[in-house]
Amino acid sequence: MEKNVIREMTPAERESVVAWAGREGWNPGQSDARIFGAVDPEGFFCADWHGEMVGGISAVAYGKSYGFVGLFIVRPDLRGHRVGLDLADRALAHLEGRIVGIDGVLAKEQQYAKFYGFVPAGRNIRFEGNPLGRRIPGLVPATEVPFADLAAYDRRHFPAEREGFLRDWISQPGAVALADTRGGSLRGFGVRRPCLVGGKIGPLFADDAQTAEDLFLALCDGEGPVFLDTPGDNSAAPDLARRFGMKEVFATTRMYRGGTPEFVREGVFGVTTFELG
Repeated sequence: MEKNVIREMTPAERESVVAWAGREGWNPGQSDARIFGAVDPEGFFCADWHGEMVGGISAVAYGKSYGFVGLFIVRPDLRGHRVGLDLADRALAHLEGRIVGIDGVLAKEQQYAKFYGFVPAGRNIRFEGNPLGRRIPGLVPATEVPFADLAAYDRRHFPAEREGFLRDWISQPGAVALADTRGGSLRGFGVRRPCLVGGKIGPLFADDAQTAEDLFLALCDGEGPVFLDTPGDNSAAPDLARRFGMKEVFATTRMYRGGTPEFVREGVFGVTTFELG
């Protein structure tokens, strides 16, 4: 057997890599492995070193025009070697011909640009806190909104259609998904999913800052700390988190290769997930 073999992950191995992410402090969601894998089952790869799985990466294709690379983890003693390079090459080959996005750790930004042609598009900031949530009259469960309307709104704020993912995301066990239809039309929606620690809010999409704040406060109405991943190209998003006492705990650089996707950036107050975009 070759020392380093790159191959597709099994469903059980996807669970293992998400567990690795938990040990790395990424605080994944409790249903992430299942939901992530359903988007593009052939887009998850692992590295075997002398027969042992030592690294993983996801390269999820959203149709033929967009893809996202995440869950990039290599065993600590093999970092800086061929394992990571081979995983990245396989991931990008899977997404060939598409615009590809990543949320890269800040220390690797220059490496991603130099070796893979990724271009920075702004810094994303993760906030953690315990804002005092409250019930907001007029908000409804997202599952009560006609799904076609929800999917169309999601597509406005994300670079590709992802209807299958969206159905799973809003109905995952323990999640709260709320929508604002006050005034007779959909003005925003957000999801809080249970994680290893507390819950993460994402996505948080809204027509304006007040709608985003209402959804945010309603989604904070639960136990444990709350995490919100805010996009750097919408200054109102980190402002919202700071206004309610949340603290910056992590940051990434959103980068694209092969072009820049089109979506309504000013409506994104919370990134869905750093792993799948």
